[in-house]
Amino acid sequence: MAVEVVTASPEETEALAAALARTLSVGDIVAVSGELGAGKTTFVRGAARALGVTGPVSSPTFTIGHRYDAPVPVAHLDLYRLAGIDPEEWADLEPYFDDAIAFVEWPDAGAGLLPDPRVTVDIDHLQGDARLITLSCDDSGLLNALAAALARYRD
Repeated sequence: MAVEVVTASPEETEALAAALARTLSVGDIVAVSGELGAGKTTFVRGAARALGVTGPVSSPTFTIGHRYDAPVPVAHLDLYRLAGIDPEEWADLEPYFDDAIAFVEWPDAGAGLLPDPRVTVDIDHLQGDARLITLSCDDSGLLNALAAALARYRD
């Protein structure tokens, strides 16, 4: 099951992510995919702000992960530089998921080791600042809550 939304600006992408964030709970994982420059970190920034992160939110491409202290801790991983994750590398990444909501960019690199995502976000660059954002989820209750949150976002 999926919901598609077109955003026209980075601010709208962040607002959409904030709407999603309000439906999440500690322990949830959000897989965020899209080509380079599609807006993955912008999306995560919007969600992190809604979860209470007040400091800078930047791509952890070169450090692999950031963990932000907030009322709801937020983990942000970027697996772009990894060809895959072996069990030793997973041991280094696993603490990011403890007692947090985790956002994972380029999740395919973690296939087989990353926990299943609660929500999958695919971002496609359309034209200019426009993005097609597809949010997928197997949990019909969460998808209904997400659809309600997105309806409020659209209003």
